[in-house]
Amino acid sequence: MPELSWWKWLLGAWCAFNIGVAKTGVPGLGIFAIPLFVFTVGDARLSAGWLLPVLISADVFAVYYYRRHPAAKRLFSLMPSVFAGLVVGAWVLRYDDRVLRPLVGAIILVMLGLYLLRQRAVNPMPTEGAFFTAFYGVFAGFATMIANAAGPVMNLYLLTKKLAREDFVATGAWFFFFVNLAKLPVYVSHEMISRTSLAFDAAMLPAVIAGALTGRQLLKRIPQKAFEFAVLGLTLLATVALFVPAR
Repeated sequence: MPELSWWKWLLGAWCAFNIGVAKTGVPGLGIFAIPLFVFTVGDARLSAGWLLPVLISADVFAVYYYRRHPAAKRLFSLMPSVFAGLVVGAWVLRYDDRVLRPLVGAIILVMLGLYLLRQRAVNPMPTEGAFFTAFYGVFAGFATMIANAAGPVMNLYLLTKKLAREDFVATGAWFFFFVNLAKLPVYVSHEMISRTSLAFDAAMLPAVIAGALTGRQLLKRIPQKAFEFAVLGLTLLATVALFVPAR
């Protein structure tokens, strides 16, 4: 078990709880755990590896909750470009986190701007087709590999699909379940996951479960419009947080 200060254990548990809530009910909330989790681990690069098993455990609960939702079929066309982004992200993972995080933030801000322009346009650009899918897929794969930060990218992609709340969360749950599993061997090869980190992750499991149960209940009570505004607002705030130095 890692030797951490009591406040770091509490901060880690708070992050794990928020990740659980995000996976089953309030997309976008979990990405706030990424910059906060750095303070728990004390190293921006290693924090991504420590956090990944926590994310996967929350994914398992989300996939179980939404196992009957057919919206997951929408991901088939997205996955090839996502894996291309994962490969690029794995290659640049060797570079400094202080460069990579603002880069991801800048990409997401551009996507957010394009989304808002499309909502106001008289003749909006199409949201279907190979180019559109590849555009979001590559950046989602890249962002999740280097900073566990694909949440804002996927939120914008799913918002363009105008899904109901349950289908929105279900599609995101299946996406991150497969993508986070794919990242696991890469993080292990970069020595970002260890026995110490896995012991810490195991201790965070009760907080993840509590968050997953809370998120499920919240989703039932949030109106559709409020849900969409919340996703947009959290996406913007989370993106701005990527520009805050992690060290």
